[in-house]
Amino acid sequence: MARYEDAVIALLMDHGAEIMQRVASDGADGQPDEVQLYRFPDQRALDDFLADPRRQELASERERVIERTELFPVHSITH
Repeated sequence: MARYEDAVIALLMDHGAEIMQRVASDGADGQPDEVQLYRFPDQRALDDFLADPRRQELASERERVIERTELFPVHSITH
């Protein structure tokens, strides 16, 4: 898992992404073990990251070490 994460983090940086936060849980009751929050400069940078052939080459490793990945956009809420 660590080797995969290291490779993906390097790719994220290549596409201008910033890791905002990584949080972990115990994974109980089907909850994710980890949630990661990234900021990309724009939608194109995210699209380019997702289509990056180097990321695609890691797909089999991702499937081996990660049960599921869910991507969804969020926005900050301030009070």
